[in-house]
Amino acid sequence: MDAVLLARIQFAMTIGFHFLFPPLSIGLAWMICILEAMGWKKKDLEFQAIAHFFGKILGLIFAVGVATGIVMEFQFGTNWSEYSKFVGDIFGAPLAAEAVFAFFLESTFLGLYIFGRNRVSSKVHWFSSLMVAVGATISAFWIIVANSWQQTPAGFILHNNRAELTNFWVAVFNPSTLTRFFHTVDAALISGAFLMAGISAYMIRKGNGQDLAKKALKFAVIFGIIVSLLEVFPFGHEHGRQVARTQPEKFAAIMGLYTSQSGAPVALFAVPTDHPPELKAKIEIPGLLSWLAFGDVKAKVQGINEFKREDVPPLFLTFVSYHNMVILGMYFMLIMGLASYKLYKKTLWNSTGFLKLLTWSIPLPLAACQLGWIAAEVGRQPWIVYHLMRTKDAVSVTVGAAEIVFSIILFGLIYLLLITTLFILLKKKINHGFELPLMKEAK
Repeated sequence: MDAVLLARIQFAMTIGFHFLFPPLSIGLAWMICILEAMGWKKKDLEFQAIAHFFGKILGLIFAVGVATGIVMEFQFGTNWSEYSKFVGDIFGAPLAAEAVFAFFLESTFLGLYIFGRNRVSSKVHWFSSLMVAVGATISAFWIIVANSWQQTPAGFILHNNRAELTNFWVAVFNPSTLTRFFHTVDAALISGAFLMAGISAYMIRKGNGQDLAKKALKFAVIFGIIVSLLEVFPFGHEHGRQVARTQPEKFAAIMGLYTSQSGAPVALFAVPTDHPPELKAKIEIPGLLSWLAFGDVKAKVQGINEFKREDVPPLFLTFVSYHNMVILGMYFMLIMGLASYKLYKKTLWNSTGFLKLLTWSIPLPLAACQLGWIAAEVGRQPWIVYHLMRTKDAVSVTVGAAEIVFSIILFGLIYLLLITTLFILLKKKINHGFELPLMKEAK
């Protein structure tokens, strides 16, 4: 068994599972903050009850997210020790900042938010919800800083076969940080919107707190259509332009552009093959890729043929993951657009089939997040740090394949237990419903 491949599988499994929870935490946190603000300013107990209900769901998701996130940092020192030696001077700073400035902020105020209702003033209670949202977003920022530095390293020098930090702010705001941050955070907001919409739709169909569920669904739909549109433009568009400028191999792979072209087309559909690089059964729009990447339909876009074969990422996986992410992004706009139309026509509450569709759509934004992560990380291969260190050179030399297999099985069983427990608790919480009688008048 190949220890490098097993280490990749383990990291993909642990980060993939963990990445189910931060998008929901960030999205729900900001939606709860807005609901609490409306409840406080309008003295609306129903908005407070909705926020209170989803705040408990946020607490459950946050707890599992913390438990699964700890594993990833330990992996850098066990399975990827050579990588840790190479980038420790740079990579450690954003991870430490995430723990000190974000995690403790988020966790402290989440406790105050959940347990401080009716024990502190409405202003303080709303402020705690704001700090939870801010903390979750700052946490995402520092993690994206660390990962973006791997994609587009900056602010460093190579000394004694190590990357040493020379300019902290240049490293933090490297060429891909901000575009990836806004794109990722907006994806988290979409995840939160679909979670709230899906749960509310389920409660309406089951007759559980229908008035409050309708109000929650209305809010989620309006919020959802806005963030779904923003994900395509400007955030998705700008991120694509950034990749085209700074990581042309990845851009060519995800777009299926195997030969350099002026007036390069966008492949709406194709079946990609790696050997030889080829798109079969393709449907294309001429010139659109050049315009999307460089604002000119005649601009030249580099293809895979311009790069060494050993520097080209896996073609099939990057192309398929990216295009399926885009398809889901179109679906989010469509489903929230239809929901908005039904809301306007006052037919949403009676559309049983559509309400069921909203509930079944809850996991799709998370699937889109996973696909986006796959496109980003597999598209960076064979580099663990772009053009500086190859992934095969980053793995620990002292950790054997047998130990990695054992840890994969162990983590798999733990994750199965965690997700099962989470589903049981969420179902219990949803069936319990809202708690309007417990709410006091907003001060």
